[in-house]
Amino acid sequence: MKILAIESSCDETAAAVVEDGRNIISSVVASQVEEHKLYGGVVPEIASRRHAEAIVPVVRQALEDADCTLSDIDAIGVTYAPGLIGALLVGVNFAKGLSLATGIPLVPVHHLRSHIASNYISNKELKPPFLCLVVSGGHSHIVMVEDYTKMKIIGKTRDDAAGEAFDKAARTMGMPYPGGIEMDRVAENGNPFAFKLPRPAVHDAPYDFSFSGLKTAVINLIHNSAQKGVELNKADVCASFRYAVVDCLVTNFIKAAEDLGQKKLVIAGGVSANSLLRRTLAEECKKRDWEMYMPEKSLCGDNAAMVGSQGYYEFLSGNIAGTDLNAFATMSIEKG
Repeated sequence: MKILAIESSCDETAAAVVEDGRNIISSVVASQVEEHKLYGGVVPEIASRRHAEAIVPVVRQALEDADCTLSDIDAIGVTYAPGLIGALLVGVNFAKGLSLATGIPLVPVHHLRSHIASNYISNKELKPPFLCLVVSGGHSHIVMVEDYTKMKIIGKTRDDAAGEAFDKAARTMGMPYPGGIEMDRVAENGNPFAFKLPRPAVHDAPYDFSFSGLKTAVINLIHNSAQKGVELNKADVCASFRYAVVDCLVTNFIKAAEDLGQKKLVIAGGVSANSLLRRTLAEECKKRDWEMYMPEKSLCGDNAAMVGSQGYYEFLSGNIAGTDLNAFATMSIEKG
């Protein structure tokens, strides 16, 4: 079964053809990163306009690369929530029009569910149930994946997401957008114990995260040092901050797994490409003789292949949309 998938939730216009939820036949991504670097982050209005310009050639290229025509496609999967509303609407409306014109079934796909599904492509043997840590620029969740389309939130951030904290701290240090990637690279040459940073916790919610205080702490460290004329070692600051964020993520994730008796752990989302997070979780799982799964780094960021994977399972569960499908800036993964 072939799914034509479309992704436009933020600043990548992407399309892919995925077979049976596990095999990528083609995957095309048109990134806007270089343009948004000028502004230090994503400008929603610019993102929406670029999606409108790119979506037709990107979808056409995905079909050509897969050596397919629309008559070979069994369903159209599209990201409809959550994300930048203007960006989402471009993809949703294009997919609705394509579905209406061809009669191909339209499948609405939740963006975070898609990130989890990237693991089905990278790890062909992976099947639910499992516990997943979903970490990205806008989300930090611990999710119990009971089945392909049945999920329960165990913990989540109360304020900033881990990826957002990385990007804002990096921007304060003058690093280009997306800062989290650059910070991870620089941190590899730094001392993670050079600066003592807080590990915020949420009272009576041991699986929830809070990164606002940690982000503020490192920003204050940078600003106060600049005001005093003290030059900080950038690699040490990056390493110390990265270590603190990863420590918070891993501590809560491992505790949730132990308390719930889960021995199959998965990570997903843009921050799942973080080198220290991948190493640390792999080590923790190895010590406990647990299974550990992670997506290939090329599938950690936004792409349409993951949408095609999750779209396959949504289609099998009967999740078919009509022409009244709308986009939503926010939506729980449980309802997706």
